[in-house]
Amino acid sequence: MRTRTGLVALIAAAALALSACGGSDSGSDEEAAAQSGAATFEPVTIKHALGTAEITEKPERIVTLGQGSTETAIALGTVPVGIEEYPWGSDDTGYLPWIHEAVTERGAELPEQFTGSTELDVEAIVELEPDLILAPWSGVTQEQYDLLKDVAPTVAYPKLPWTITWDEQIKTIGQAMGRSADAEKLIADVKKQLAEAANPAYKDITFSYIYNSGPGTLGVFYPGEQRVAMVSALGLTVDPVVDTLGEWEVEGTDSAAIGLENADKLKDSDLIFTFYSDEANRKEIEGQKLYKQIPAIQRGSVVAPTDQPFVTASSIINPLTVPWTLERFTPLIDEAVAKLDR
Repeated sequence: MRTRTGLVALIAAAALALSACGGSDSGSDEEAAAQSGAATFEPVTIKHALGTAEITEKPERIVTLGQGSTETAIALGTVPVGIEEYPWGSDDTGYLPWIHEAVTERGAELPEQFTGSTELDVEAIVELEPDLILAPWSGVTQEQYDLLKDVAPTVAYPKLPWTITWDEQIKTIGQAMGRSADAEKLIADVKKQLAEAANPAYKDITFSYIYNSGPGTLGVFYPGEQRVAMVSALGLTVDPVVDTLGEWEVEGTDSAAIGLENADKLKDSDLIFTFYSDEANRKEIEGQKLYKQIPAIQRGSVVAPTDQPFVTASSIINPLTVPWTLERFTPLIDEAVAKLDR
């Protein structure tokens, strides 16, 4: 992050230019509707964990941080002018594929990408001259927020980093954009897609969604975490063991880091869902004795996709990721279910 002194001048310059800035043209019917309703936009106040966002005019130049906000903004008719880059899940276009597809289909200009997370490039955000910064599902710190709020109204998470539910995220973004009614329609449509994809045959099949951060580690995501919610919506049942893991909870992760020494707690999970950072990580983790002794791992009733864009998409519930994910997810789940002794 750059020094605050250098940012002050940039922020001041950006403030002078804001009145002359236009929005990103998505080329969509939704954008036309948004523009026609600009005159009736009513000021919005959104309180969150890091402060309060006062949005007094229809946002046209949106910047998004974290995950999920870009997709929802696009679905609500506005292609952001800038987004946090996510190299791990991007394809050869340099963008998350469902974002690239949605923007190019609209004939719109792709958003600028900037470094995020702990190295958040605030100067790059200033240069984009945003009138709204969306970060409801992110890890934005108080220090970062204190800089961003002087650039544009900034909406952070309601309580803790990375813990907002998918539908609350869509509601929050809809409220900030003055499109609450349309946001509710998006939520209903996502629920419909998930319900239609749910398989009644999965009803009594339990699962745990796990992760690792290196040898000897083992974490279990909670039911409200978005990737778990995605699987649950498809008809599977979260292993009730998750309700007993409170002593290992890691605040701000929606998960419990139970450690590999407690791998036996997953003995009743019919399926295991997981992912690996790369092939070396996968080989290392799967080679551990305690890990291999987890019943679901032993019998191969595991869903562990290796395609990074798919891993990312299946970890986020929003109007663009759900249709992109569903057609790819079901075959992997069916393959794992077929290995159960039933």
